[in-house]
Amino acid sequence: MNVVKAAVTAVLAGGLVAVAISLNPGLQRADAAPEATRVAGGLKPVTEFAQIKNKDERAAALFEEAGKVLQSPRCMNCHPAGDRPTQTDRMTPHQPLVVRGEAGMGPPGGLACTTCHHEANFDAAGVPGNPKWQLAPIEMAWQGKSLGQICTQIKDPKLNGGRTMAQLVHHMAEDELVGWGWNPGAGRTPAPGTQKQFGELVKAWAEAGAACPKG
Repeated sequence: MNVVKAAVTAVLAGGLVAVAISLNPGLQRADAAPEATRVAGGLKPVTEFAQIKNKDERAAALFEEAGKVLQSPRCMNCHPAGDRPTQTDRMTPHQPLVVRGEAGMGPPGGLACTTCHHEANFDAAGVPGNPKWQLAPIEMAWQGKSLGQICTQIKDPKLNGGRTMAQLVHHMAEDELVGWGWNPGAGRTPAPGTQKQFGELVKAWAEAGAACPKG
């Protein structure tokens, strides 16, 4: 019965997306970038920053490299400045219209994230999925901010979910929802590099003193 229920729910989710696309034909092209642009770029290894002797300068450079992930659409789409997420490589407003709600899962009585987003990507309908799928809290909004501002925000326990630096490093390197950024499903550019490389950069940044880029 669980298999049947999952299949029916997936079809319904695909139907909702199809309706959204039919009502907004421009959405069909929103992620239709040339295939070459969907090849994720790489990340420099931590060893390439060892030559920077000044710790603050090295930390800032490490964070700038990690920032290629943080500022990619895979992260930015779920860290909007408002209550509505964005989607696709072009970061267009989410269709159908959904809003954050108190827990980042949609408002009570409204359209919840889990209505369409399930535990895995459903490529047949172009719907991404993960067991932890939800919108980041408004305190973690990144869109519209410089990398230096994001860095300062990430370090602040009042704005990062109460995480210590060690917990922050673990979150970046191990969390499965963060890891979804490198497995986003068909038609989406994955985050640069790998989650392991990203985690190593964040760890090295923290060990170098966690200084932030200027600006």
